[in-house]
Amino acid sequence: MTSAADPLTLVLVGPMAAGKTSVGRRVARRLGVAFIDTDKRIVAAHGPIPAIFEEHGEAHFRDLERAAVAEALSEGGVISLGGGAVTEAATRELLTEHPVVFLTVSPDAVADRLRGSNRPLLAGEDPLERWKKIFEERRGWYAEVSSATFDTSRRPMQKIADEIVAWRREQR
Repeated sequence: MTSAADPLTLVLVGPMAAGKTSVGRRVARRLGVAFIDTDKRIVAAHGPIPAIFEEHGEAHFRDLERAAVAEALSEGGVISLGGGAVTEAATRELLTEHPVVFLTVSPDAVADRLRGSNRPLLAGEDPLERWKKIFEERRGWYAEVSSATFDTSRRPMQKIADEIVAWRREQR
């Protein structure tokens, strides 16, 4: 049961381009709660993520990310985490008390979504191969923190959002 002191919270995790933002916005609207994208909060406070990686390194970015996740969880709502947030044990620990949805996606479906994106960890020769490698490295962490998994590969985002809303309402 949720109350003002215990806001309805739902966390979305998953690889880059799984649809966390587009699904998350829809879920938040349906549940009548705020939508928080921790990557967007980091950008607003500290500048572009590629620049943070380049100037300060990934470890510094992960520290900023953990703080953004903790703050978002204290506020409640639907919270979309960056793809790599689960790589940090301290960030995974923050998620243990919350319902977490793992949005998964097939490599075929993600190929279309990656075209023209500026994602620092995918810089290089073959972004899709790099994405696959990163997803395989992180898949266990996504599974570890998640309470449910939804595949976004080839289905309308609104249908996925509706299913997540129904699942979340059952969790009360």
